[in-house]
Amino acid sequence: MRQVVIPTSLARAPALPPAGECLSLTGESMGTTWQVRVHAPASTTGILRTAIDEALALVVRQMSHWESGSDLSRFNAAPAGTQLTLPDPLFDLLLRAQRISSETAGAYDVTAGALVRRWGFGPDRARLDADFCLPSDAQLQAVRERGGWQRLRLDPATHSAYQPGGLELDLSAIGKGFAVDLVSQRLLEAGFVSHLVEIGGELRGSGLKPDAQPWWVSLEPPAENAALEETLIALCDRAVATSGDYRRSYEQDGRRYSHTIDPRTGKPVDNDLASVTVISEECWHADAISTALTVMGIEQGRAFADRHDIAARFLRRTPSGFSEHRSRAWGDMLL
Repeated sequence: MRQVVIPTSLARAPALPPAGECLSLTGESMGTTWQVRVHAPASTTGILRTAIDEALALVVRQMSHWESGSDLSRFNAAPAGTQLTLPDPLFDLLLRAQRISSETAGAYDVTAGALVRRWGFGPDRARLDADFCLPSDAQLQAVRERGGWQRLRLDPATHSAYQPGGLELDLSAIGKGFAVDLVSQRLLEAGFVSHLVEIGGELRGSGLKPDAQPWWVSLEPPAENAALEETLIALCDRAVATSGDYRRSYEQDGRRYSHTIDPRTGKPVDNDLASVTVISEECWHADAISTALTVMGIEQGRAFADRHDIAARFLRRTPSGFSEHRSRAWGDMLL
């Protein structure tokens, strides 16, 4: 058995590619792998790889908190009272992140970098150290006082951000999605209308294949239940992203700690959600919203998705296995 999800209400008529073959390019970036499939003449492979590499290099150069020389790291390290002018792509993404933070009442928070790092999931991977200790409530309170999306002040007139002191931005829950969108945008600008971009499990499909079929993708099931019903999604000018605690977590003293941190409590999410998948027009949006819905949990998350017409699928852990729950918009897409 399988379920088929077909997004509706396309903003424009999907494009068919010119004559060519389905080329596949792969590589590594941002600590993960990427793959791009595109219908184009074989002679354009060099042009394609250049466009992809340049887009990914821009994301790393501006938005990586793993690179000490990035624009994001430069902001995080700036002393209190500093006003930093930021490059346009980074500034624009921070504006979007702030909007999502406001809409979700902080379930998504771009300023959660210090919390993520204190729980051992930052660039230093502290959780892997033999002497790593879980944070105390007092330590968490001190870290939380340095963060909070309301403390991030952005000036659209100068494309600058104010560092009040100790604010650590982390774009992990939106950056991969943005990178997917940017690669897709660069391919479209170069005339490659039919392509599928995947970075670390986040995907965006553009146009149709020569046989007028969309790009079909299958959702990855949690590793502990590979027998879960297969879900196929038609990605035609649509993107999909999944947030799941099965991707990165650790156990200590018999308890499992997810890499997804609830900025509202300062602690890893502690609910029965294994994953949340979101379909959206843009991958950055699907990326951030899937994280926010994971933080909210099934009841609050599904209610939020229904209010905002978000196509979301929730997988819950139960004593007998996984149960699937859908927002209304997801259900409307089922074939």
